Amino acid sequence: MMQEHRISARKACNAVKIDRKKWSYKPVRKRTDDNVIEGLTAMTEKHPSIGFWQCYFRLRKQGLADNHKRMYRIYTSMKLNIRRRAKKRLPARVKQMLYQPEAPNKVWSIDFMTDSLWHGRTFRTLNVIDDFNRRVLAIEADTSLPALRVIRVLERLKQSRGLPEMIRVDNGPEFISAKLDIWCKDHHIKLVFIQPGEPTENAYIERFNGSFRRELLNAYVFRSLKEFRELAEEYIQDYNNHRPHKALNYLTPVEYEQLETR
Repeated sequence: MMQEHRISARKACNAVKIDRKKWSYKPVRKRTDDNVIEGLTAMTEKHPSIGFWQCYFRLRKQGLADNHKRMYRIYTSMKLNIRRRAKKRLPARVKQMLYQPEAPNKVWSIDFMTDSLWHGRTFRTLNVIDDFNRRVLAIEADTSLPALRVIRVLERLKQSRGLPEMIRVDNGPEFISAKLDIWCKDHHIKLVFIQPGEPTENAYIERFNGSFRRELLNAYVFRSLKEFRELAEEYIQDYNNHRPHKALNYLTPVEYEQLETR
C-alpha cells in the first residue's frame, strides 16, 4: 500500500487497522544457552563443591555470564542446585610390573575380603601374605576393620616376624588413609598402590584369596566370628605347613623359605 499509493507508514497502518509498533517490530535474535551450559559443566566438574554464586562470578570473569537470573534458570534446569556428592579422586598410580622378592620380608601383600555369618551379618577379613613364599602371615576378621585395625595387625606382626620393606595394597579407603601412610613412613616401609581396577597387579594375594574363598568361606557356614577365627587359624597352619604350591616347585611355604634361606 505504501508503494502503490505512495503514502506514509502511519497512514497505511491506520487504513488497515494495524498498530504501527507491531508493523515496525523486528524480533531480537534469541540467545542460546550453549556457552553458559558448557561453562557450568566444566566448572562443576573441576570444582564439584562450589555453589551457584561461585559459579556465577567465576563465569562472569570469563565473560560467559551477564545476568544472574538467566544463569540461575540454566543452573536449576541442569539440576545443579541439588547437592552433588563429590567423586573421590585417587592420585595417579604408576603401572608397575609385579615385583618378585628374593627373600622373606621384602614385600607383603594385603587385601580385604567379605563374607557373612549364618544369620546374615557380614564380616570382613584382612589377609596378609609374604610374596616371597606365599606364606599367610595373618587373617584378621571382624565386622569392621578400619585403618587403625590394619596398623594393629602390622604391629603384632612386627613383634613376631619384623616388618617388610614394601607393602602392596589396592585403593581401598583403609589403605589410602593418612594414618596408615604416616605409620609406614615412620617405619620406613614403602606403600605401593596398584592401579584402580587392575587386581592382577596384586596377583599373589588375589591368588590366595581365590583359594581362601573356595576352601573355607564357601565351604563352611559360620555361626559366629569365634568359630570362623578358629577355622581360619587351622587353615593358616595347613596352608603354610602342608599345602604344596606349584609356583614353589610343589613345596609348602615353610619348606620353601627354609630351603631358600639356608
